[in-house]
Formats: sequence, structure tokens, C-alpha cells
Amino acid sequence: MNQKTMSSPIKRSKIRLFWGKQYFSMKRHILWIFGRTKFSKRSKSILPFLCFSHETPLLRELKDVDMYLQRNKITNLNIAVPKVNGATLHPGETFSYWKLIGKPTKRKGYLNGMILQNGVITNGIGGGLCQLSNLIYWMAVHTPLTIVERHRHGYDVFPDADRTQPFGSGATCFYNYGDLMIRNDTDEIYRLVIEISDTHLKGAWTSNKQPKYTYRVYEREHIIQPEFWGGYSRHNLLWRKICENSGELIDDEFVVENHAIMMYSPLLPDTD
Repeated sequence: MNQKTMSSPIKRSKIRLFWGKQYFSMKRHILWIFGRTKFSKRSKSILPFLCFSHETPLLRELKDVDMYLQRNKITNLNIAVPKVNGATLHPGETFSYWKLIGKPTKRKGYLNGMILQNGVITNGIGGGLCQLSNLIYWMAVHTPLTIVERHRHGYDVFPDADRTQPFGSGATCFYNYGDLMIRNDTDEIYRLVIEISDTHLKGAWTSNKQPKYTYRVYEREHIIQPEFWGGYSRHNLLWRKICENSGELIDDEFVVENHAIMMYSPLLPDTD
């Protein structure tokens, strides 16, 4: 990966932001209604074979973030999860995160949760749903499914305390054109299973056939570098090793490239 210089955060006017959102939102609605993509639907049919599962904690102590926003996030997740739970991808079909969930609104019961806007931590209706899109994306890259659309987090907000996944392994979401779309280019059927316990958001991709391969996602060329405008940026590449069930490595392929502006100093303070 060549060293990449990142510009300082750009502050756009409210008018430009408003009309930009209207334009891109309309384009996405046109794609949903008139496009040739065949989108997945929810099904109650259980598929017997587990492809990959993962879970993430619902509550974390985050610096300068009020816990009420995380409790509201749990409410938001409880509304959104039933919309995607059971999403079934037959061959040739595409999963669309926002097409299934719809627009998060106060009328639907969504509360103010934590969101990141132009590099600033704030709150907004439906905030916190990125935890769900992060989980779905991370599980999908451990399957043969094809990632059609994924948006990386443009800002690295918190230090790596208790991080269990590589940097850049999530997928941010913003209604409706910041979508997560996953296509089934295989001959098998895949089904998404999502549930919430008292402490964790849990998920799995299942299939109608025994998985042929296992996947291990890892990072390469991780770099933290100073920028000319005074901040720091972070970069890496995600790759995955594909192995047969016997353990034999059959491929080592590129997944995605990540770049983010760091919202904290990577340097440890001097101590006596």
C-alpha cells in the first residue's frame, strides 16, 4: 500500500449537506424501485449449516460518551434487528441493509443514539445502528458472499482498548445511500440470523449446504502517520486466508483498503 496523505476534515455548509442528502437519497430510491437488482427478503425457513457467527457487547465505557446514548442504542437495535433477522439470499439476490430496515424515525420508536458527523461525536435519531452493520459485514467476509457496497469509517474515534478485530473491519451506515449491500454469487442459499441478549448483539450466516471453506481475516501494512495539517491518520489492508475444511490453504486474497483520520493522539503522554 502506497503512503496516502489525507486532507483535514472538511466542514460543508448546512445547505450543501441538505441538498446533497436529498440528491443521493433520491438516486437510491430509484435504484430500489426501478433497478434490475433482485433484493433479498426475510424468511422463516431455517437453514441447518452454520457458516460463521460472532457477537459484540451492547455496552462499552467510551470516553466522553454518555451511557444514556448507548442505552438508547439498544432500543434502536431492538427495533431494527427484526427487520433484518431472517434475510435470505437465494443465488443472484442482494441484501440491502437500509431497504430492509427503512428510515429510522421517532414515529417508529427510534431514540437519539450516538452518531459521528463530520468527525464530531453527537447524537441523532436511530444512532448506534452501525453496530449492526459492523456485525453483518464482519460475518459476511467470513463467507463466500460478495460485498457489493460497503462504506468504511472515515474517522478512528477511540483507541484500541479491548479491540478483538483488526482496524477497519466494520461498515458504517447512513440512511439511505450509505448502505451495506451483499450479493450471493454462489449456488447455495444463505440466511442471516440476528438476536439480542441482555449483554450482546449476536449474529450468524447460515446455509442450506455444508460450508466448503473457512476464512481468517487479518491486516497488512498497518500505518499511523502524521499529516501536514497537524493531525494523524491510520491506514491498513485487510486480507483473508481461505482454507478447505481439512485446513489446507487454497487462497490468500485482498478484502479492502482502509483510511481514517484519527480523533485521538496515538502518542502516549510522558510519565515520571
